[in-house]
This record gives sequence, C-alpha cells and structure tokens, in this order.
Amino acid sequence: MDLYSIRNELIKGKSIFDIPMRVTFYARVSTDKDEQKNSLDNQIDYYPKYIKEQKNWIYIQGYFDEGISGTKINKREDFLKMIDDAKDGKFDFILTKEISRFARNTVDSIKSTQELLKCGVGVLFESDNINTLLPDSELRLTIMSAIAQDEVRKISERVKFGFKRAIENGRVLGASNIWGYDKDNGKLVINEKEAEVVRLIFNMYVDNRYGMRTIAEKLAEQGHFNRNGRQFSLTTIRYILTNPKYKGYYCGNKITKYDYMLDNVKWKDKKDWVIYEDNKNVPPIVSKELWEKANKIYNSRSEKLTENNSTGYTNKYSYSGKIWCSEHNVLFYRGEYKYKNGNKEVWQCKLFKEKGKQYCNSPTLYTTELNEVLKMSYESLVENKSNILNDMIDEYKLTTKKSDTIKNINKIEKQINDILIKKDKLLDLSIDKTISNEEFKERNIRFNNEVMKLKNELGELRKQEKQNNNYEETIKVLKKSINIELNNIFSEKNMQQIIDDLLDKIVVYKTEDENVVHLKLYFKALKHQDSYDIVKGKKGKKSEVLKHQFDTQYTYH
Repeated sequence: MDLYSIRNELIKGKSIFDIPMRVTFYARVSTDKDEQKNSLDNQIDYYPKYIKEQKNWIYIQGYFDEGISGTKINKREDFLKMIDDAKDGKFDFILTKEISRFARNTVDSIKSTQELLKCGVGVLFESDNINTLLPDSELRLTIMSAIAQDEVRKISERVKFGFKRAIENGRVLGASNIWGYDKDNGKLVINEKEAEVVRLIFNMYVDNRYGMRTIAEKLAEQGHFNRNGRQFSLTTIRYILTNPKYKGYYCGNKITKYDYMLDNVKWKDKKDWVIYEDNKNVPPIVSKELWEKANKIYNSRSEKLTENNSTGYTNKYSYSGKIWCSEHNVLFYRGEYKYKNGNKEVWQCKLFKEKGKQYCNSPTLYTTELNEVLKMSYESLVENKSNILNDMIDEYKLTTKKSDTIKNINKIEKQINDILIKKDKLLDLSIDKTISNEEFKERNIRFNNEVMKLKNELGELRKQEKQNNNYEETIKVLKKSINIELNNIFSEKNMQQIIDDLLDKIVVYKTEDENVVHLKLYFKALKHQDSYDIVKGKKGKKSEVLKHQFDTQYTYH
C-alpha cells in the first residue's frame, strides 16, 4: 500500500495495526558494555515476535548496529543498508525504540525520515510515540530530536569535565599502547623489554646523529619490530623522541574536539598543555638530559625542514638538504649505484633524477667524494681555527653591542597594545550607538591593518633577535666541533656531527670539462669559506680532489 493510501486510512480512524504493511525494525546500542549488549539482544528478540503477532503485518528481516555512536549516521552500516533497501521498496514501515536510537542529530533525524517518506516508508518511534506517517510528526520529531541532540552535548560536557578532573589528579589518560610502558589504573609502568628499544632510539638519534628512517632500518637489522611485527614507522619514532613522558613528565590536555558533533580534533598550543615532572605516575625511561638533547636536534632539523619545505627536504641521510644545483637552485637527491662489490651512495640533481639528463646534466657526486672534500676543507678550518674564532667572537660582540632589536621589539609591542585598547574603546562607542556601524567598520578595518603591519615587523625583529641569541651558541658549537681530534673526525659518529653542526650547504657547478666538478662549501656562521674541484677518475680510477685556486674569505653572516 502506498503512503497516500496509508495516510487516508489513518485519517479515517484506523490504527497502523489494521493496515496491511511489510514491517521491519532498527536497533542500535552505542557501547560494547554488557548491559548495552543485553539491551540490543532484547530488541532483536522483541521486535520480530511483536511484528509477527500483528495479523495484517508481514515481517521483514530487521537491521541493527552495535557499539556505534548515534551522533553520525555515516558510520552505521546497517542503518545505511536499511535506507538503501527502503529505496528499493523492500518494506513499508520501520519500528524503532526511540529517536536517540535512530539519530542524536536533529538534522540527521529529519533528513532520514523525510528520505524514507519519499520512498513511501514511515517510522514509528515507540517510546516517543511519534509516527512519521501522521502529518504532525515532523514538528514533534524536531522537538524530540533537539532534546536528544542536547543530551549528547551534555554527555560530551560531562566527559570533558571528567577528563579535566583526571588531568588535575595526574591520572594518565589515553590508550594503553604507549611503547615502553604498560598502563595500570591510570599509572604507567615501565615495560623493560620495550624500554630498551626506546633507549636505543634516543642513543642513535643523539650519539650517532641518525635520521629517523635510518633508526627504523637499524632497529630492524637488530631484530626490533613494532607490536605488529613490522618495521617501526617514522611517526612512532618521532612520537617517542618528542613525548615528555619518556623523561618522566606527565603530559595531558594536548588535544580538543572542535565541536561535540564533529570528529575533528585540534592539537592545542604547547603553552596550554598540562605538563610537569611526575616520576611516580610516569617513571622515566631516559634521562632528562638525553631527552632535551634529542629534542634540540629534532627542533633544529624541523626548522631546516620548514625552510626547505618546497624542495621536499628530508633529513634521512648525511648530506640530505645540504647539496644544491647551481643551475636550477634545487637540491640533490640521494641514490645508489649497484656494483659487483656492493652498492655506492650517490647524489644527483632533483631534475636529473626525476626527468633525466635532458633537463639537467649536472654531474653525479659520490658520498666518498663529498667526504674527501669535507675532510680537506675541515683541515683548512682547523689550521686557521684560532684566527677564525677570535674574529667571530669580536664580530659577535660588535653585532650584539650595535643591536637595537630588543628596544624595537618592546616599542612595537607597546604600539600593538595601544591599538588594541583603541579597538576596545571603539567597540564601546559602537555598542553605545555613539558612532554608526559604517564608521565602526571603517575604523576597525584601519586598526586591523595597522596591527597586521606591526605584527609582520615584530616577526622579523624576533627572527633577528633569535639569530643574535643563537650566534654565541653557534660559536660554542664551532669551538667544540673543530677541536675534535683529526684522526677521529671521520668516524661515523663524528662525521655526522660535523655535517649537522658546521656544514651549511654545498653548491655544485658544472665546468667546461665534463670530468671536472666545481664545489663551493658554505659553513654555518661563515660565508664563501672554501672551494674545491673534483676531477673524475677515468676507467674506474679514483677521483682526485683539488683545492680551487681562489683566496678563502672568512666573512660573517
């Protein structure tokens, strides 16, 4: 029977039980708890019997979703299948317990029932006594759905309140799968077998200066895999290196949901995190000093990644992000050449690697060649270290003495604050109707433009101040690095330290002789420091590195 005929029968005084219809049901519970499962079982047991007892009804197999929230319809497979079957004309009427079982979103509830009515299918919400076959159902449905939706909001607020109290009490929240720990009644307990891997990761990152991909590969070589038996992902290693829990700090209140109706979550600014030392509930796996060193390296590499984001820079290998093609101003990418006696690491222009020689014929460089160049340049640095360091210290003192950066920062911050005060007064004038809306908008836009301009200037000044503050630290790093014994600097550990701490970039130039490559080396805090030629060996012979004939200039940034 079609919807028009059914409604006519109901208007005449017949009950829905008097009308021949094909009837099904929909049931849902939102958790896997035993009492909810029992509720679902009861519904699945009740409705078929109830429908079959009605002599004018034909029972159609029901639909149910288990352990799924009603907030979003698109997550409920059986619900969506029911809608599709309604469109195919498989039934005329749906029984369900209440609106909150059908959907806790007013829009979804109305949209779904309207969609069903278009297919000639009605819904009876038993507990709410709403039958969508009746003309007044939509108003009642809107009211009841809004109440159900508000209940979800209240539940969300209660959950947030509970989280907040738990954080205040130092109770560790979240999943129980944090690597290196087992979770026991809101506290973390060290899992010594997994903790050993955590220590390995920190040591390889700090002492060996390995990148995260290399660490994952080294762990796999040593037989260390994640709980699924796979190689550790870069995301997991990054999480381990940056999570304060591993140094014995409680850390909570890191994320929040945009809205209780949305799945999206936002990471809060670090200044809003709840973080403090708590060795009782969060016992440390690594020392605070080791964690701080690892995160200093991580932050430094992250800044470099941001600077070179458009080039796809990654710090996976020793010279990653350090070698530049002079012709196209793009990075060289790592590759491997296969030989009978083993693979050899090489570096090629990004365009050459991606599109072929016709786009860039810059020469291929072997890592062994680069190491030789770096060694020669480093020896040159060490020979002149006393003069270089003394000049750098004098330059630093001169730079900081002349710098008015802090004074300018304070001045601009005051100007911004003054404008914000004016904006507040302007708003008061608008509220009091002292000025028109048009005048308010015009003056408010002008204030906003002034603030934006000042904030841009402030950002540049803070960047300059950071460079000034980092200059002295750079000198300390340089002192430490260039005093390493020369016979040890090209061990795997110290080589990477030299590249990370000192080398800024290598620029590659073609020459008229295809067998000769010209390189310019730039060191941090130094400009145009050194220049070399690599003469490629013919027929498998070793390449020769020659000092380029030009005067070395130690000029400071």
